[in-house]
Amino acid sequence: MKLIFAIVQDQDSNRLSDALMKDNFGATKLATTGGFLKAGNTTFIIGVEDERVDDALDIIRDNCKAREQMMTPSASLGVTVDTYVPYPIEVQVGGATVFVMPVESFHHF
Repeated sequence: MKLIFAIVQDQDSNRLSDALMKDNFGATKLATTGGFLKAGNTTFIIGVEDERVDDALDIIRDNCKAREQMMTPSASLGVTVDTYVPYPIEVQVGGATVFVMPVESFHHF
């Protein structure tokens, strides 16, 4: 058995949740916040049998797409505030960050 942690952008959360339920994957959703953009995202915790891991990863891959987003960088400590003019930059966000970990034992009470 494996435990999958999938961190996805909020825009992909409902679509992924529906797709997982459609294929009979149980998942727990947690509201989380990313450190880089300080934006909300959703972390899915999914317990799966070893033989279904690739199926779960395919569903995540198909439903969580990367996209471009504009952001304004904050001032760094090395720049004087008087001369700092933040310009928006385009960054790639979305997709999914996925961790797959072995489960030593599983109990459902």
